[in-house]
Amino acid sequence: MDKLHYISQQSLTFSHLDAIKKALQFGCKWIQLRIKDESAENVSEIASQARVLCESFQARLIINDYADIALKSGADGLHLGEHDLPVHQARQLLGDRLIIGATANTFEQIVRHAQDGADYIGLGPYRFTSTKKNLSPVLGLDGYARIMEQVNAAKIHIPVIAIGGILTEDLPAILQTGIYGVALSGAITNAADGAVTVRSIKQALSVPALKSVHLN
Repeated sequence: MDKLHYISQQSLTFSHLDAIKKALQFGCKWIQLRIKDESAENVSEIASQARVLCESFQARLIINDYADIALKSGADGLHLGEHDLPVHQARQLLGDRLIIGATANTFEQIVRHAQDGADYIGLGPYRFTSTKKNLSPVLGLDGYARIMEQVNAAKIHIPVIAIGGILTEDLPAILQTGIYGVALSGAITNAADGAVTVRSIKQALSVPALKSVHLN
């Protein structure tokens, strides 16, 4: 599993597809299409186009929230938020072929998602982020360290991805908690030189941490 996840965003000047194309050109290989406040029809159309883009760069495409669209579009997987379809129900719909990730804010949620068959966990938020409404309690570095200690002690063998307002300068400290990887959005979209930024992030992620989650 890739250690760098890019989460799509849009602005008044660029679309989700524009942002995804830039991230792919910068070297991202794991793209999550996250669209809120749009019709399912629009999301489905964008997902189909995003799949073609990702295939051209040999990258994985993960659809946020929409299990049916993940299946219909030919995406590689689905990411579920805290208030979305339960992981075990999504697995029944999608089978074993598609990747399923799930958002968590507590150790107990990680345990439940792991038991339900999630392939990875998005743990956050690290700090406040304006890209998400109804934000869960901010974890910060201490929260990550505490939860990852519990994950290790419980011998939970699942990649945990840090998410939520993360900047490139946060990576060394975050990775020392035992986090497997990071999900970024604005740090890549708004980078002055995206290709250099992505290379730098990947280099940081390739350095072994003092602590690590045992992975299958």
